[in-house]
Amino acid sequence: MVQKFNDPSRYEQDPRWTAVDEYTATHLLAPERNPHHEALEFAYSNSLAKGLPDIASYPGQGKFLSIQVQITGAKNILEVGTLGGYSAIWMAYGGGPDTHITSIEVDAHHKEVAEENIARAGLSGQIEVLLGRGVDVLPTLVEEVKADKRPPFDFVFIDADKQNNLAYFDLALQMVKPRTCIYVDNVVRRGHLVDEAYAKEDRIAGTRALIEAVGKKENVDAVVMQTVSIKNYDGFMISIAK
Repeated sequence: MVQKFNDPSRYEQDPRWTAVDEYTATHLLAPERNPHHEALEFAYSNSLAKGLPDIASYPGQGKFLSIQVQITGAKNILEVGTLGGYSAIWMAYGGGPDTHITSIEVDAHHKEVAEENIARAGLSGQIEVLLGRGVDVLPTLVEEVKADKRPPFDFVFIDADKQNNLAYFDLALQMVKPRTCIYVDNVVRRGHLVDEAYAKEDRIAGTRALIEAVGKKENVDAVVMQTVSIKNYDGFMISIAK
C-alpha cells in the first residue's frame, strides 16, 4: 500500500522522499512479504470510509513499530491514541499471539471503528481499547499497575493530543519496567518545533514542554530523530527508562 497525502497545508512533501518510500516499499513492504497485508489494508481503508481523519501511521512507520516491538521483546504494550487501530495492529502482529496491547481512545466512534478493524485482523483477544481522555484513563492504569492488578508495560507508543504529551509521558513512566522504550510521535512537525511563530500553539508548546522536561530527568534517556517520508517532514522522540 502506498498512501497518498496531498494536503499541502498539513503535509510537507518532496518528490525524492516519495520516490524513496515507493522504491523501498516495493521490496520491503510488498504484500507477499506480509501475511497480514489484507487486514492492515482493511484497517486503513475502513477507517477512512467511516470518516476517521487521515492521520494514521503510514506503512513504513507501522512496520518500524512492529520491528521495535520485536527488538525489545515487548509483550505488554501501552498505546495512547488508538484512532482506527492501524498502529496497534502492526504492533500486535510484531509481538506475536502472546502480546497484549492496552490502547486509549477519546472518541467513541473512533473506538468503534478501531474495534471493527481489530476484529477483522483477528486480534480482539490481544488489543483492548479503553474509552476516555488519556489524562483521565492513565491515572487509573497507574493505580492498577502499582496494585499488581495489571502488569507493567514494556513498550509505550504515544500518539495523541500533543498538548498533553508531557502528562502522558510522566504517567507512562510510572508504569514501565527498566529499559522500556517510550516512543512519542510527531514531535518535529515540519520544523515548527523550533519556529517561534508557532511557540504558543498548543501542540508545539506541549511538545516543547515534553522535550525540555525529559532533558532534565535522571531516570530516562532520550533522543529526537527527524524523519522525512511520503507522508511528511516530522520526527519522533524515542526514550528508554532507566
